[in-house]
Formats: sequence, structure tokens, C-alpha cells
Amino acid sequence: MNKNDQQFLAQKIRTQYVEKPSTELDALRALDAKVKRPVQQFAYTFGSIGAMVMGAGMSLVMTDIGAILGLASTMVPGIAVGIVGLGMVLVNYPMYQSLLDRRKKKYAPRIIQLSEKIMGGQ
Repeated sequence: MNKNDQQFLAQKIRTQYVEKPSTELDALRALDAKVKRPVQQFAYTFGSIGAMVMGAGMSLVMTDIGAILGLASTMVPGIAVGIVGLGMVLVNYPMYQSLLDRRKKKYAPRIIQLSEKIMGGQ
């Protein structure tokens, strides 16, 4: 490895450890993430739980798990549990949209203010 390659590699590694000054664009990105991240986490979690509940209902109907649990007839409870899970999955997206809209309204003035400041500086 020649000297130029070594210097380039050293500089590349060094930049990972140098503290970068925070800019208004970084603040805007952080605020945007603050709006979206909690809603996305909720939607992923709630949707996953709904899918598992629906799968549990399907398992009750289609396998011998009900017999292991001591249920004589697993069709009705399995369908009921599956419908609950299906309902959770179906309302997941409307809930996501509603929560996201509420958070957008809450943070909109600050985001607009920051973006106007950034765009006005060009």
C-alpha cells in the first residue's frame, strides 16, 4: 500500500471519530424521525401481534392444539380468535394513518419553520 492510500484510509477512519457540527438540516431530519418512528413502531408491533393472534386461531381450527388444551370442539373458539386477529390486522393501517396525522399536526409548525429557514437560506 503506497503512502497516498495509507493517508486516504487514515483520513477515512478519522472522519468517523471527528464530531460533526449539527446543522438545521440534521435538526429537521431528527424532528421528522420523531414524528414517524413511534407511529411506525406501533404499527409494526400491533400488526405483528394481530397476525400472531390470527395464526393462533387458525392453529386452533386446523391442528390438535385444542385437544391438548382440553377443548372438545375447537372450530368455534378458533374462528373467534382468528376473527379477532383479522380485525386487529384490518384496523392497523387506519390506526397508523390516524396516529401519523395527529403527530404531523402536532409537529407541523416547527417542521415548517425549520424547512422555511433552510430553503430561505439558498
